[in-house]
Amino acid sequence: MDIKKLLASFNALIEQGHSILVIEHNTDVIKSADWVIDLGPEAGDDGGQLVFAGKPADLKKIKASHTAAYL
Repeated sequence: MDIKKLLASFNALIEQGHSILVIEHNTDVIKSADWVIDLGPEAGDDGGQLVFAGKPADLKKIKASHTAAYL
């Protein structure tokens, strides 16, 4: 699905008063979020720890976050 269409659908739902919880790796979706919870720092046994919780713009400052490197 086209990301722009997906984000437009999300925004339409939000404008109607709905909340949306998304588990996603696409950077465009992450950048458009109001709040990000980044778990890691790796996957499997080396993951599951809270690396960051906050606004996407602030995630860029977190060196321990692999996600931040792609934003």
